[in-house]
Parts: sequence; C-alpha cells; structure tokens
Amino acid sequence: MSSGTRWHGPAMARFWGFCWLVMGFWRAAFACPTSCKCSASRIWCSDPSPGIVAFPRLEANTADPENITEIYIANQKRLEVINEDDVEAYVGLKNLTIVDSGLKFVAHKAFLKNSNLQHINFTRNKLTRLSRKHFRHLDLSELILVGNPFTCSCDIMWIKTLQGTKSGPEAQDLYCLNESSKNIPLANLQIPNCGLPSANLAAPNLTVEEGKSITLSCSVAGDPVPNMYWDVGNLVSKHLNETSHTQGSLRITNISSDDSGKQISCVAENIVGEDQDSVNLTVHFAPTITFLESPTSDHHWCIPFTVKGNPKPALQWFYNGAILNESKYICTKIHVTNHTEYHGCLQLDNPTHMNNGDYTLIAKNEYGKDEKQISAHFMGWPGIDDGANPNYPDVIYEDYGTAANDIGDTTNRSNEIPSTDVADKAGREHLSVYAVVVIASVVGFCLLVMLFLLKLARHSKFGMKGFVLFHKIPLDG
Repeated sequence: MSSGTRWHGPAMARFWGFCWLVMGFWRAAFACPTSCKCSASRIWCSDPSPGIVAFPRLEANTADPENITEIYIANQKRLEVINEDDVEAYVGLKNLTIVDSGLKFVAHKAFLKNSNLQHINFTRNKLTRLSRKHFRHLDLSELILVGNPFTCSCDIMWIKTLQGTKSGPEAQDLYCLNESSKNIPLANLQIPNCGLPSANLAAPNLTVEEGKSITLSCSVAGDPVPNMYWDVGNLVSKHLNETSHTQGSLRITNISSDDSGKQISCVAENIVGEDQDSVNLTVHFAPTITFLESPTSDHHWCIPFTVKGNPKPALQWFYNGAILNESKYICTKIHVTNHTEYHGCLQLDNPTHMNNGDYTLIAKNEYGKDEKQISAHFMGWPGIDDGANPNYPDVIYEDYGTAANDIGDTTNRSNEIPSTDVADKAGREHLSVYAVVVIASVVGFCLLVMLFLLKLARHSKFGMKGFVLFHKIPLDG
C-alpha cells in the first residue's frame, strides 16, 4: 500500500485533529504571561522568579479569556493591585486564588463583570481593608481571607457580620491589628457607632385595581448613615422614586396587571451591611381569555384555553348558545396555574357527532368578564365520511341547564339539580337510530321473502292442479 493511500480517511482526520490540538496549546502558551502557565481553561502563576507585577492578562487575539474558569496565583510578592479592568475579560471565571503574595488593594468594581465567581481565596496577602462592595453582587459559596493584616476599623465589620452567618468548619480565625498593633480576634471586635442599618417600608393596602396608582414610603436608619434605594426588580408599571437622606418615596402609576405578585423592596446600605423591607403588590383586574383553540385529541378530547384574572375568575361553558352542564364525561380541567394565569381545557370523554357545534367560554369576576367562541367537530354523522350531510343539521341544539362553575373546582356538582349527561343522552340517541335501522331492515327483508313466495306459488304447476281437482270433486261424493 502506498504512503499516499495510508493518509486517506480516518488516519488523515486523526492527523489534522492532532495538528489542531498542538496549535491550540501553542496558541494558548504563546499568549500566556511570563512566570505563568496557561491552558484553554486555566491560568496558574506560581514561579516567583522573575514573577509577575500585574494581574495576568492573555494577549489580545491570541486566546479566548472568556473560556478561563480558574486563575491560580501563588508566591508573587510583587503583585499588589487588582484594578477595575484586570479581571473583566474573564467572564467565565469561577475560581480565583491569590495566596502568599503581596496583594494590598482590590478596586471596588474589579469583579463587576464576573458574575460566575463562586470561590475566592485571598489567604496570606497584605490586605489591610476590604469593602463588601466588591462581592455584594456575587453569589459566593466561599471567601477565604485568613492571614491578612486587616486594620481594626468599621471598614471590616462586614466580615465579622458575614462570619456570624457561618458555622462549623467554614468559620475562619480572622484577626485585625488595633492602634497598638495588637492582634484582635475579629469575632471580639467592637467598634463604636458602627452597626448594621435598618429599613422600614410604610405602605397602604397593596391590593390595588389595574390602572390605579399607589405611593410607598420608606425610612432608613443606621450609623454610619446608610444609603437608601428602591429595588423594584422587573416592574412593568411606570414608577418614579424620590429620596432625601434617610427618607424616600416610590410612586407607581397606571399599574399593570403584569405586576401582580411582584416584590418591591426598600434597601438601606452602609459599609457594615444592608437591610431591606419588602412588600408584594397585588393587582385586581377583569378576566381575559388569552387563548382558546379548536379541540385536540390525546387521552381525551380537549378544548385548550388560557385565562388571566384576579380575583380568581369563574368559568362557564355554553354549547350552541345553551348552558353546558358539566359531568364526569365533560368537565373543565386546570393543568397549570401561574399566579393569575390559568391554563387548562374543556375535557370531553369519547365525544360523538352529537357533540359537534359551537363552544363558548365565559370568564367572570367582580371586575368584569370576557368570552370567546370556537367551533368543534369531533366526527361526521354515521355513514358519512366528511360529516357534511345536506339533509341533516350538523349540530343538534339542546339546553343542558346548569350553573357557572368556579375555576378552582370545576367538577363539584353536589349542590346542583341532577340532569341528563350529554354523553349519556348522545349514546342513547345513537343506539336508537341503529335500532330503528335494524328493525326496518328486518321488516323489509320479511316482506321481500313473502312477495317472492307468493309469486312462486302462482307459477307452480302443483298449485294449478290442486286448484282444478278441487273443483272437479262431485257433490254427491
């Protein structure tokens, strides 16, 4: 076999794959800073000579920093600062370790774009202060600060507060240096006029009708004096807030039904920590049928619908203009409830052509109502494939006499006057039709047989002779 043949097919694919792998490693290594090693997902800098003097950055256009998930730095005595833009390119970073190094300062917004950070280890560095603003937007599972010469001040009381929420092996032996350069356990640190703030939200009844307006008031207190702000999440309604020192108000206008159930918070924050007071907004509004579709077949036939409304709307179905009585054969089922939105269907068990027709859904509460109609076709009339028979109506109008059902309990009929179920009635009428057809067929068949026998008798020779002989018998015997 020639050498050219050996490089075709899978062998050639493996060769080029190996080449690309080697080029990838070479590309990452080429972009790696001095004293560091790099892979596609990791950077580690542990060689103290010559060491690094700035946070490691990959060279532009030679690697993909967003794929880096771990950065490990150790024994880098000349690394003292993390600036605001040093870490922003590593958006996928999960683990950051800087140990036994000279780190003294971390910019407040250094980790602003690193929302995936989970573990931070700053053990045995030169940090004298560290603000909680670095980490408040992160969902950290681990923050290790052991071995740093923190200065005993209000600036690090947030670390004590954070430690107070932890227990067991996660607790750290942290110390700070007082004015006499004496090590004080952080757990015993007491700083005058340095404590957590408080927030108090005053609000009227937060159950409001759609389109109305509402004003919330909040006051905050604390030492150091806290900042106050409103956290309204993804509120849809128009809103305007005003704050003045320790007082604030929030005006919400033309309130949307989409904001029902939303949480609104007043937040007080200082260097020690934060406190918040929250309320939930409840919006009342008239029902809206946002979805109603022709029936679909699964285990049962289903006319699917979606209804929005608060308070919980009552549902009522009409069939061809008459109230539809629900039973174990035809009933409303709610499958998913999402606060003020209800997804369900009118379930029909084995419907026939007798159930074809127009179905109307009415949703009603104290603020109004909505209705929608669809036409349903389940099967054609017996013996007709397409269900279109010009001699018979496609639907039969019946008054099923029932009351409106509540959306939360659509099958409870214990307090209603019993009436004939639609499916039972349809089944009996269906059997009656076939019984009439069968009887008519039997009678017709018997008539044909009798006519045939009579005709046969008139043409039989035996029958003619019998008739003549009978008239030739002498009267005298």
